[in-house]
Amino acid sequence: MKRILLPLFLLLFSTFTQAEGELLPADEAFAFKANVVNDEIILTWDIAEGYYLYKEKIKISSDFSTHLGVAKFPPAKIKNDEFFGKIGVYRHNVKVAIPILKGEAKSLLLNITFQGCADLGVCYPPITKTVALDISTVQAPSIVDNALEFFSQAKKSTQSVIEKITPISDEPLPADKAFKFSVDILDAKTLLIAWDIHPEYYLYHDKFFIDVKGADIGNVNFPKGKIKDDPLFGKVQIHKGKLSVEIPLLNISSQNITFTTKYQGCWTGGICYPPQEKNIDLVLPVQGEISISTITQDSPKIPAQPSVELNETDKIAALLQQDNLFWVLVSFFGFGLLLSLTPCVFPMIPILSGIIVGQKGEVTTRKALIMSIVFVLAMSVTYSIAGILAGYFGENLQVLFQTPWVLVVFSLIFVALAFSMFGYYDIQLPASLQSKIANISHKQEGGHLIGVAIMGFLSALIVGPCVAPPLAGALIYIGQTGDALLGGLSLFVMSLGMGAPLILIGAGVSKLPRAGGWMDNVKYVFGILMFAVAIWLLDRIISEMVSLILWAALFSIAPIAMGVLNKLGDTPNAWSRIFKAIGLLIMFYGILLWGLVARGGGDMLAPLSGWGASNTQVQQVHVQFDKIKSIEDLDRVLARSQKNNQIVMLDFYADWCISCKELERFVFSNTVVVDAMRNVIALQADVTDNDAVDKALMAKFNIIGPPGILFFKDGVEHRGQRIVGEINAQGYLEHLNNVK
Repeated sequence: MKRILLPLFLLLFSTFTQAEGELLPADEAFAFKANVVNDEIILTWDIAEGYYLYKEKIKISSDFSTHLGVAKFPPAKIKNDEFFGKIGVYRHNVKVAIPILKGEAKSLLLNITFQGCADLGVCYPPITKTVALDISTVQAPSIVDNALEFFSQAKKSTQSVIEKITPISDEPLPADKAFKFSVDILDAKTLLIAWDIHPEYYLYHDKFFIDVKGADIGNVNFPKGKIKDDPLFGKVQIHKGKLSVEIPLLNISSQNITFTTKYQGCWTGGICYPPQEKNIDLVLPVQGEISISTITQDSPKIPAQPSVELNETDKIAALLQQDNLFWVLVSFFGFGLLLSLTPCVFPMIPILSGIIVGQKGEVTTRKALIMSIVFVLAMSVTYSIAGILAGYFGENLQVLFQTPWVLVVFSLIFVALAFSMFGYYDIQLPASLQSKIANISHKQEGGHLIGVAIMGFLSALIVGPCVAPPLAGALIYIGQTGDALLGGLSLFVMSLGMGAPLILIGAGVSKLPRAGGWMDNVKYVFGILMFAVAIWLLDRIISEMVSLILWAALFSIAPIAMGVLNKLGDTPNAWSRIFKAIGLLIMFYGILLWGLVARGGGDMLAPLSGWGASNTQVQQVHVQFDKIKSIEDLDRVLARSQKNNQIVMLDFYADWCISCKELERFVFSNTVVVDAMRNVIALQADVTDNDAVDKALMAKFNIIGPPGILFFKDGVEHRGQRIVGEINAQGYLEHLNNVK
C-alpha cells in the first residue's frame, strides 16, 4: 500500500507546487489603492489577466462609519462558481466610489477586505487592507452636485434593471453569436442586410464595408449611431441592438452574385474582435418576380426597415438618436401639446375639472393648480412606466386595462361621481381613513391629492390607450437600444405637454363663482359630462344600438333635468337666456338621436343624413374589408396579390381604440377614399381580444397597438408609408398614392 500511495502523493505535491509557482502574489494579482477625489473615496483594483475578484466578498468599514455614504459598485459579471454558486465577479479593472458625508472629522481609517481567485482554480484567502485618508478638504455637495448624483443613480438603477432582464455572461461570445448577421433578398434589385447585436456588444459605424460581385451598389444610408468615448478610437459612432440596411443594386450583370461585407465590434467587457468578413453567394429573382429568401446565422428574419424613406414613427425614433438632449426633450414636449388636441385627451378635461368643482368649500387658484399638477404628474409617470415596459416587452400595458370588467367598473365610478355632482350624496373617505391621512399630512387636502393622483394614474391606463407616432417612435427606440432612461424621459416630457392644457384648465375652473345657484348649475354641467365619459368608455364594449340609445337618453334627458323647460324669471339676465337656448339645442339634438334609434341606427354626427334612403344605400359608402386573424392569413393574401399585381392595405383595429373608430368614420367612409381603394385589397386585423395570435401578428411588424395602417406592394411592406395613429382622408390618400 505504501508503494502505491507514495508515488501518488509525490505526483500531487509536484502538481500543487507547479501551480503555486505560476500564481502571482496577492498584491500583484489584485493591485489595490485608495484615493480621495472631490467628495468621494475611490477604491481601485487592477486585476491581472487570468484572475478575478468576488464582488460579494468586498467588505468596507471605518472608524467613522457615519461619515460614509453607500458604496457604489459597478455591475459585475455573473459566474457559476464551483465554491459559491452564482456570484458576481470583476476582471481587469474595477472602481468603487464611496460618498463622504459632511462631518467634523479631518481624517478616517478605512478597512477593506476582499477575496479573489485565479482561473487555474486556486483561490486566495481573504485580504485586508487598512488605509488612513485625509478628508479635511472635502466640502458639502452643492445643489448641482446633488442633481447630477440623482440622475447618475437613476441611470445606474435603469442599467441594473436591464442587466436583470438580460443576464450578463462571464466570458465573451464567439463573433457569430455576438453579431448575428443575415441577408434578405427583398426583390430583384434590393438586398436587406441585418445584424442582431447582443446587448453586451456593439459595432463600429465607420468599420463597415460592403461589396457585390456581379452588380453595382447604389446609395446606401446607414442609420446614425450613438456616440461612445472609445478607449481605442476616441469618440466614435457605434450601433447596438438591431441594425438593418437596404442595399440597392444597379447594373446587374448576372443573377448569381456574391455579397461581401466586413465589420468590426467589441464586447463591453473590454475585448475587441478582429475585423469580420462574410462572403455569401446569392441568386437574384427575375425582374418582376419576388423571392424573399434569408441567409442567416440562427437568427429570426428582421423586418425590412428602409433607410432611404422613413415614416413618421421612424423619424421620431431617429430623433432620439441625436446628441442634443435639450432639443429632443423640447420636440417631445411639442408632440405632447399636439396630442392634447386629440380625442384621447379630451375626456381628461371633465375628469379633472369635475374633481376640482366637486371639492367642498372654497377652492383657491393655488389649490386647484396643485391638484392639476398632481393629476398630470401621475398621468405622466404612468405613461412613462407603461411606455418603458412596452418598449422592452413589445406589449402596450394600457391594452390590458381595456377588458370589459375594468371598463364597466370605471364607468360606474364616473356615474357615482355624476350623481354626487347632482347633490344626491357626498363622496368622501371613511372617517377613520381621513383621520389617518390628516395625522400624516396635517392637512385634509392630503387625502384629496392622493385621490387626484389615483385618478390620474387610472385615467392614463384606462381612458386614453392611444398609439400616436411620438409614442410608437419612443417605444421602438427603447426596444432597439435598451436606453430606457432617455426613452422614458422623452415619454414623461411628452406627457407633460399633453397635460399642460389640463393644468391651465384646472386653474381656470377655480375662478368660477362658488356661491349661489350659478355654482349648482356648473356642478350639474360637470355631472352630465361625467355621464358622457362613462358612456364613452362603454362604447368600446357595447353594441352601436345600445350606445346610440344611451347617448340619445343623455342628450334629451339632461337638458330637462337642468330646467330648460322651466319658465324664466320675471327679470331674466342675458346669461340665463343663452343657457336656456343652449339647453334647448342639446335637447333637440337628443330628439334627433331618438329618430336614429327608431330607424335602426345611423351616424350620430349627421343624424339627418340618409333620410329617404335605405340603410343599405347608406352603408355602401365604406371601404370593404377582408378580415384576417393570423400571420398565415396575411401570407396567403400577399401571395395572391403578387400574382394579380395588387396593392394590399392592412388596418390594425380594436373596438376599444377610439382613434380606430375615428378612421372608420372619417377616412374609410370617405367617398374619395372608397373610390381610390377599388383596386386595392383592403385587410383588417381585429386585435380587440389581444390574444396570442393577435400579439404575434403585431409583433411581426413591431406594432405596439392600434391604429396602424400598412401598405404592401409585390408582397413587401412599404415601411416609409406606414401610418401610426390618426390621419385625415387627404393624408391617407397621399400615402396610398405614394405606394402606387
